[in-house]
Amino acid sequence: MGLSGPIRVVVAKPGLDGHDRGAKVIARALRDAGMEVIYTGLHQTPEQIVGTAIQEDADAIGLSILSGAHNTLFAKVLELLRDREAEDIKVFGGGIIPEDDIAPLKEIGVAEIFTPGATTTEVVEWIRTNVGRLAA
Repeated sequence: MGLSGPIRVVVAKPGLDGHDRGAKVIARALRDAGMEVIYTGLHQTPEQIVGTAIQEDADAIGLSILSGAHNTLFAKVLELLRDREAEDIKVFGGGIIPEDDIAPLKEIGVAEIFTPGATTTEVVEWIRTNVGRLAA
């Protein structure tokens, strides 16, 4: 549970990637697990995503990226969270992210990366363990 209720997660599709099936599957799994989910839809800018997360008092942002722009987009979201003094919002992601890019993404502050084959149960359990009051 978050500080005052269910864990709140913004699920977002940044950039020009138009494939959102995975994001919708994750959003539904999180909702079914009792979390509040705000799905932003396709083609969101990092500014829109961070603005939504702050406005919605989110505990986490889940980014789904299949376009290959993960290094740039994750970095921009993290930068904007720092600029808005909202670094307590954890950022995790999934999609087509090469193994060689995962460690550098974690070094800049991405909390976790889920690659193809990760189950919805893994994502739900990771969030329950690492996001919200109990994970602080």
